[in-house]
Amino acid sequence: MGRRSPGSGFARRLLIAQSAVVVAGALTAAGIAAAIAPGLFHKHLIEAGVANIPMGVEHADRAFRSALVLSLGVALLVAVLLSIGVAWYFTRRIQQSIASVASTTADMAEGRLDTRVGPSGLGADFDRLGESINVLGERLAATDGVRRRLMSDLAHEMRTPVATITAQVEAIEDGVREPDARTLQAIRAAAGRLHRLAADLGAVSTADEELALTAELVPVRQVVDDAVTLALPRSRDSRVTLDVGDVDDVAVEVDLDRVGQIIGVLLDNSLRHTPAGGTVRIGATAADGGVDVVVADTGEGIAAGDLQHVFDRFFRGDSARSTATGGSGIGLTIARSLAHAHGGTLSAASDGRGRGARFTLRLPVAARRVSVPGRVAAHVGEHR
Repeated sequence: MGRRSPGSGFARRLLIAQSAVVVAGALTAAGIAAAIAPGLFHKHLIEAGVANIPMGVEHADRAFRSALVLSLGVALLVAVLLSIGVAWYFTRRIQQSIASVASTTADMAEGRLDTRVGPSGLGADFDRLGESINVLGERLAATDGVRRRLMSDLAHEMRTPVATITAQVEAIEDGVREPDARTLQAIRAAAGRLHRLAADLGAVSTADEELALTAELVPVRQVVDDAVTLALPRSRDSRVTLDVGDVDDVAVEVDLDRVGQIIGVLLDNSLRHTPAGGTVRIGATAADGGVDVVVADTGEGIAAGDLQHVFDRFFRGDSARSTATGGSGIGLTIARSLAHAHGGTLSAASDGRGRGARFTLRLPVAARRVSVPGRVAAHVGEHR
C-alpha cells in the first residue's frame, strides 16, 4: 500500500474553496448585471426618443438581453475556468511544498536525519519554513551524534575500572593474589573512578538547569586564595608550579562555593594537562565593568579545531590522555553552566598543541567594594 501524499486533503479542500469563491463571484456578477443592465438600457432608449415605436423598443430590449446573456455568460465562463486553473496550479505548488515538509519531518521522526527540505519557490515565508525544518534536522543530527559519542564514551570510561575490579576479585578468588593493601588499593582506586563518573553524570544532568545561588559580596582575592589553597596539594604531587599573579582589589557578588568550584575545575584541568616542571598561573584583573579570572598553563595546549568543543559534554581531544588521567570530560561543561548562572562567561584560548592553554572566567563586578589583606601573596610561587 503506497504512502498517501501528505497535504492532499488540504489541497483538495483549498481548491474547492477557491473554486466556490470564483463561481460565487461569477454568479453574483451575472445576477447584478441581469438586474441592472436591462432597466438602464430601456431608460436610454426612452431618452433617445424611440419610445413611440413599440415594436422597435421591444426588439431592441430582446436584442440587448440576448447579447448580454451571451457575452456575459461566455466572459464569466472563461474567467471562471482561468481562475480555477490558476487556483489549481498554486494549490498544487502549495500541496507539493507541504508534502515535502511533511515527508521530511516524517523521515526525521524515523531516524533519517540527513533528509532536507528543498526550495519551495512560493516566496520567503515558505522558504523560511523549509530552512527552519533543515536547521532542526541539523540540530537533531548533532544531538544524535553527541548521544552516540556519549554512549561510546561511557562504555569506554567504565570498561577499564570494571575490568580492574573484576580482575582483582577473580585473582583473590583463585588464590593468585592475597587481599593485601596493594590489591585493595587497586580496587578502591577503580571504584573511586566509577564513583567520580557517577557523580559527573548526576551533575551534568542538571548543568543546564537554572541553579539556586546564594550570592554574597566577597573580594576576588578571597575567591582566588581559597581555590589556590585547595589546589596546592595537587600541584605538589604533580610537581607543577602553581603561581599566583596580580589580583585586583575588587569585589564580586557570587555564590562563593559555586565560583570556587569553577576555578577549582580550571586549576585541576590545567594541572592535569601540564607535565612535571611546568607552570600553572592564576590572576584576576578588573576590566570593562567585570573581572577576568585567568588560569593559564604551559601544558599540552589545545588544537585549533578542538577549541570550539572544549566545553561540550564528554568532549575529549585526546581519549588516551583522558583515560590515563581519569577525566570524564564533564567538568568544563559544568563550570561554564555555573559561570552563565552568575551572569558571566567562560572561554578558552590556546596557541596550539604543546603551547599551553588559557581559560578566562569573566564575572560582573559588584557595586560595593570590600577588601581582605593579601592572603594570596603567601602562595605565590608555591609548587612541587
